[in-house]
Amino acid sequence: MQRRYFFAISFAITTVLINTVDLVTLLVNPADVSVVEVVSGGSNLSSSLAANGLLSQDQIQIASVEAQRSGETLEKTLLRLGFVTEALIKSAEQELTGVQSIDLAMVLPDADALKLVSVDVARRFQLVPVSLKSNVVLIAVVDLYNLPALDRLKATIDPSIELKLALAGEREMAEAIDRFYGFELSIDGILHEIETGVVDTETINPDGDYHQPVVRLVDAILSDAVRHRASDIHLEPEMGFARIRYRIDGVMRQIRSFHLDYWVAIVVRIKVLAELNIAETRAPQDGQLSMNVSGGNIDFRVSCMPTVHGENLVLRILDRQKGIVPLSALGLENRTLDELTKAMNRPEGLILITGPTGSGKTTTLYSMLAEKSDERINIMTLEDPVEYPMAMLRQTSVNEQVKLNFSSGIKSILRQDPDVILVGEIRDSEAAEMVFRASMTGHQVYSTLHANTAIGALARLKDLGATSAVVGGNVIAIVGQRLVRKLCGKCCVEDDSQLNTTAGFKAKGCESCDWQGYKGRVAVMEVLRVTPSLQELIINDENSTVLLKAARQDGYITLADEALRLVRNGITSMTEVSRVIDITN
Repeated sequence: MQRRYFFAISFAITTVLINTVDLVTLLVNPADVSVVEVVSGGSNLSSSLAANGLLSQDQIQIASVEAQRSGETLEKTLLRLGFVTEALIKSAEQELTGVQSIDLAMVLPDADALKLVSVDVARRFQLVPVSLKSNVVLIAVVDLYNLPALDRLKATIDPSIELKLALAGEREMAEAIDRFYGFELSIDGILHEIETGVVDTETINPDGDYHQPVVRLVDAILSDAVRHRASDIHLEPEMGFARIRYRIDGVMRQIRSFHLDYWVAIVVRIKVLAELNIAETRAPQDGQLSMNVSGGNIDFRVSCMPTVHGENLVLRILDRQKGIVPLSALGLENRTLDELTKAMNRPEGLILITGPTGSGKTTTLYSMLAEKSDERINIMTLEDPVEYPMAMLRQTSVNEQVKLNFSSGIKSILRQDPDVILVGEIRDSEAAEMVFRASMTGHQVYSTLHANTAIGALARLKDLGATSAVVGGNVIAIVGQRLVRKLCGKCCVEDDSQLNTTAGFKAKGCESCDWQGYKGRVAVMEVLRVTPSLQELIINDENSTVLLKAARQDGYITLADEALRLVRNGITSMTEVSRVIDITN
């Protein structure tokens, strides 16, 4: 009996201590490992997020139950469920602990600091030394409450060296370790292993099991494409050899070629991962696979097409963490952003995004929906397929096999009490009719349409059977969009060519941009907001010349004008703009 009371009292005292100690007890230096005592993290973190209105009690309860079932931390569960973003968690942890956060993408590591921690320790405990100054080493960590990692650091590093911590994101941590320690999967080494049978030990994860070389080759290709910021991977068989090309920043780039003998094994491996029929080689197939690359889950849409030399494979890379960009981060001019915001604030009507394939229409739509997303409104989408799952949205993929196309899907969505509807694309007259019916019944509708310009979209809608009165009375705004490559900030030079009629810069090429002269892309956007004067002209069926003149009087800025602004600001070059946008007029 006394023993039972002793254990009960001990348990009660321990519980009180755990509940009263903060997430991290900071005695002297908030980032000094030697004085950091970790006791409990999740409850204080969730309380901080809830206090700032970023989490509801229902969400905390759901995440707590799910974390207990899965055995993962509350932080990872909150991220997986989409209740918070990694940036919000870092901000909350910084507020709780006083430990600074760090953007590893902008860091150049100190070689002396890297020698203090081996790559194996860095990978296992998700930490990386950043700098060593005046006998103080700054260590970037993902988890402040990882006691084994802190103990290992104290045991590894000389006690005379003072340790300071900085918070980093899990995704950027994995990328930073690869970059800092120069670790890359050697595709050439694996190909050499297949040819000779000699094992390439550099491509084998020291913490994992040995895999067949073809398995590691496919993993290496997918990982390498993600690291190169590719949007698509093209695996193309030719006469006697196969070729790998990536689409990076909208431009195809050949990576390497190899013998056709390996092709069948590579195709079979990708088909197995995408759950496709490996015995079917004469008919097109579509599938999907997911991989964890550099600490983040990446989805790949797989398309197989039979050709005269074998099956051609194209993999579309869908990075959920990079797919949704805030509207304020799109780089739009203030007037353009203001026009778009005014259109989005209208309670009902149709907003269209136009542009060719690969012009970023879907990304812009998701950015707009993320801006509208709120627990007080019901947002429903119909897509082909759903590319980026988002919290607070009811998303549906069209499925022709069960007769769920865009037109029938819109009918069903209208019975679901929506406030905002996203229709992936207006493809035919039936879908156009249903989209306008939805906008006329008090809903705000977003969709895409293939048209060269915002003005040209009005004629395209009439081609699909909509009358001038219906178009003029229901279209709120039309957005025309293109993507242009951004000049590399480290190597661009002044452009004094005859092509450049305005002040600007041109691409040169350096190691930072892989000798391309460009790195990343930016949206060029025109927003045609249907004002009362323009609405009257549309209803009266005026031609595009009259509409364009009236729109300019209302402040409409064309794609060409917006692109030239980017050239003047040194963001892109005249050569790049001419490649994407017609500026002859």
